[in-house]
Amino acid sequence: SAVVFPNKISTEQQSLMLVKRLLAVAVSCITYLRGIFPESAYGTRYMDDVCVKILREDKNCPGSTQLVKWMLGCYDALQKKYLRMIVLAVCSHPEDPQTITECYHFKFKYTHNGPLLDFSSKNNRKDSTITCADTKKASILLIRKIYVLMQNLSPLPNDVCLTMKLFYYDEVTPSDYQPPGFKEGECEGMIFEGEPMYLNVGEVPTPFHMLKVKVTTEKQRMENVDKSILKSGETNVPLQMLRVDRDGEENQDMNEDPVLDNKVEDRNNVNISEAQ
Repeated sequence: SAVVFPNKISTEQQSLMLVKRLLAVAVSCITYLRGIFPESAYGTRYMDDVCVKILREDKNCPGSTQLVKWMLGCYDALQKKYLRMIVLAVCSHPEDPQTITECYHFKFKYTHNGPLLDFSSKNNRKDSTITCADTKKASILLIRKIYVLMQNLSPLPNDVCLTMKLFYYDEVTPSDYQPPGFKEGECEGMIFEGEPMYLNVGEVPTPFHMLKVKVTTEKQRMENVDKSILKSGETNVPLQMLRVDRDGEENQDMNEDPVLDNKVEDRNNVNISEAQ
C-alpha cells in the first residue's frame, strides 16, 4: 500500500514506525538507483506523490533477501533504542570487504522528553515542537534528494558486494547484544578506494527521533552533481582510512561528516555488529 504519513505523531510507536519506513525507502532507493539488485527485487509504492521502489524478498535474488533480513536486524536495534548509526558500504572487491568504493551513513537520535527536541544543530533549533507537517516535508525532501543524487552519480563497477555495520549507544546497549543476522564486528577503519567526497543528504526530525543521512562516494562519480550540495573536505591521498570513534561518530568537529582520520581512541570498548 502507499507509504502513508500519520496525521499526527503523538506516540513514540508512531514515530518509530515512520523512521522504519523512511529507512526502508532510503535503502531501497539507494540500492535500486545504484543498480545493485534487479528490477524483480522491488515493488512500487507511493509516498505522498512520490513514486518509490521498495526492496522485497525475491527468491531469484538472494542478495535482496539478505538485505531485507539485515533491515529487520536494524529495526530490532532501533526499537530497543540501541542503534546509533548504520554504515552501508559498497565494495568492488568481495575478497577485501574493508576496501570500499561508496558508503551511506544513517544516524539516529532518540529523545526522552516526549515532543521537545534539543538537538544542537546548525540552525539552533532549541526545544521547538516538531509538527507532523515538518516531519512530512523533511521526509519527502530527503527522498527527493536521494533520488536526485543517485541519478547523477556515475555507475558503480559490476559485481559489487554490500557490507553493513551497526554502531550503538554503548552506555545502554548490552555488550553481548547482536541483532538477528549480525555478528560481532571489528572497529578497524575502512579503506576508501578512490578520492572520497562527502555529502550531507538531509535530516528528518520527529518529536521522538532524528534521522540523518550522509553519503561518501568517489570524487570522479560526482562530476555531474550540482556542486552546491557537496561538502568540502576532499583530500588527495589515494588510499584513505575511514575511521569511526568509540561513540560511533566519525571524527570531525566542524560538521559531523565522515572523516579520514588515522586515530581511534579506546577502540576496545566499542560494540559493533557487521554483516556481509
